[in-house]
Order: sequence, then structure tokens, then C-alpha cells
Amino acid sequence: MRLIAVLIALMVSGAALAQTDPAAAARAASDRLSNAAKILDEADGARNRVKALSEAVHAYEDGLQAMREGLRRAAIREQTLTRELQSREDEISRLLGTLLSIGGTPAPVLLLHPSGPVGTARSGMILADVTPGLNARALALREKLQEVSVLRALQQSAVNKLQEGLQGVQEARTSLSQAIAERTELPRRFTEDPVKTALLIASTETLEGFASGLSHIAVDEVPGSLPGISSRKGSLPLPVQGRILRRAGEADAAGIARPGIVMVSRPRAMVTTPSAATIRYRGPLLDYGNVIILEPQAGILLVLAGLDVVYGQIGEVLPGGSPVGLMGGETTQTGLVLTGNGQETGEEQTETLYIEVRQDNVPVDPETWFQTDKDD
Repeated sequence: MRLIAVLIALMVSGAALAQTDPAAAARAASDRLSNAAKILDEADGARNRVKALSEAVHAYEDGLQAMREGLRRAAIREQTLTRELQSREDEISRLLGTLLSIGGTPAPVLLLHPSGPVGTARSGMILADVTPGLNARALALREKLQEVSVLRALQQSAVNKLQEGLQGVQEARTSLSQAIAERTELPRRFTEDPVKTALLIASTETLEGFASGLSHIAVDEVPGSLPGISSRKGSLPLPVQGRILRRAGEADAAGIARPGIVMVSRPRAMVTTPSAATIRYRGPLLDYGNVIILEPQAGILLVLAGLDVVYGQIGEVLPGGSPVGLMGGETTQTGLVLTGNGQETGEEQTETLYIEVRQDNVPVDPETWFQTDKDD
């Protein structure tokens, strides 16, 4: 009978489901990681290798983030379906029992009824009414079981793709560091006086004091300024992929409030300059950790603090979007571990970057300069 055929198909069918949202997200992320690998392969022959490698790192970071989200959604969907099926075990058992009993009864017997022709007609009418409902429930069950099977297979393949992406982004970061070390074509606005820099660091107790003395460490500085960025106020891209953890003026766990914002990102995330800028300082500073101070135009300083690796040399002029460093932390083997409730652990957003904007040596709210989600 048709219902028995549906039951058999339910148990053995391996046909692929139509794409669900979690599956589509994971597949799209896999394509993005494949594109990132192509960009990395082509970077060696690029005229501007640093730019090409930066694009490769960004592409990998985008793809990895999308893959983690696709995996998370797939895992949550699978767990939701599994719990739903478990909660309906009794109903499913009764359905299967009914289908089996119908299928095991010889067709001639089904046409007879103990009360005679009238009873046979009535039972036929009842069966005609019940059969479509049973058929629909069997089909719905089949679709859910198939979706669970597809999601599980997809998660395994996605984890493998995620591992390839993590290896690819590590290779891209290593190549980027080497390319930056070999870079010689960047213009320089001034030469650093290392003695004056050391004296400034030793005599400084605040970021304000350090910033006000930066002009004194420059030797043979070219007059003028880079093109202004005032017209881009409010639309500058954030230096790192992540989310805002603390806004300007919000106190941290120790009760310390700073005029900048704190962003949280994933380990080893790449940090870039939002616009063309001169490197005014790079290195450790006070209690800020590794710092790079950029000057996009005269009178404006962008302070990025908390990096693990800092790129570039003091006095160099960087094009917009250039890498200026990497965040710290260690990446996990797969970069993703899902707990039983579908929550992500492992390579989470654990690294913090402090961002401060100073205008005429007065701190201003960075969110007035950067494009951010105010409801974040």
C-alpha cells in the first residue's frame, strides 16, 4: 500500500532535502572560504602583495565568521528537531503501529466487515477520511527525519571546511607579516628620534601627556597634512571585526572609565587603519599594552591599544585599510565547539581592542566618527 511505501521511504531514503536556512547559511559560508583560498593563491603574483594578503585575511575572517554562524544555526535546528521527535515518540509509535497493521492485512479482508455490506461501506468511508491524515503525518515525519540527517552530515563537512579555513587564514597572516617586513615602498612623513621617544615614554604618566609630546619625536617632518577625513565623520569603518563591549565613559570591572570604546574580537583578528594615516607611534605604552597611534589628518589622533602584533614604522604613511596589527589569543583546532544547548564555546570573541579618538588633544566619543550599531 501507499502508506507502507511512505514508511519504507522514511527509513531508507537518502535524497537531499531542499535547502533550509541553516544549511544554506553553512553552504554559503563554505563558498566564501573557497573564494578566500583563491584570493590567497593569487596574492603571490599581485603587484601590491600586502593589499592582496590583507584582502585574503579579511575574506577568511568573513568566511570563518559566517561558517561559525551557519554551524551554530544548524546545530540549534538539529537539536530542536530532535527534541520535537523525542517528545512525540508515543504518537510516532502509534502512527507506525497503525500503518503496519494496515499494511499487514490482506486486501480482500479489508473489503469485508462483520456487519455486512453497510458496515463495509461505512468502514471504507472512515478509512478514506483517515488515510489522508495518516499519510500527511507520515510525510511530515519523513521530512523532519531527513532534515536531521542532512543537518548532521552538513555539520561534519562544515567542520572540515572550517579547519581548512583556519589553516588558510593562518597561512595568510604569516605571509602578510613577511610581506609587511619586506615592504619598502611606503612614503615617510618624518623620521623618528629614538632618544626623544624613549625620554617621552619615561616622562609620561598619561595618554594625554604622551599625545601632546608626539610632535617632538619627529625629525625632518614634511609640512602639511594628509587629506582631511571630516567629510567621512560617522562613516569610518571600525578597525577590527567584532562588537562594542564598552562605550565611551562606561566603567570596567575595576571601576575605571576611559573616554574611548572597547571592542571585543576573535583571537588573531586583523586590525586595519580606517583611512590613510601617518604612524605617530607604535609600541608598548603605560598600561595600555601594545599601542599604535595614527594621525589621519592634522589635529586628529586615533589610538588603538591592546594589540599583540603591531605592523609598520613610525613616520610611515599608510593607505586606508592597511593592516596595522593582529589581536592576541590562540585559535582552537576547529575554532568552534558547540555545547548541548547549541551555544558556541572555544574560539569566541575574547580579545579586546581599546579605541580612542583625540581631536586637538581632547578625547571625543569614537562613535561619532565610526560607523557602529548604536543598538549593539
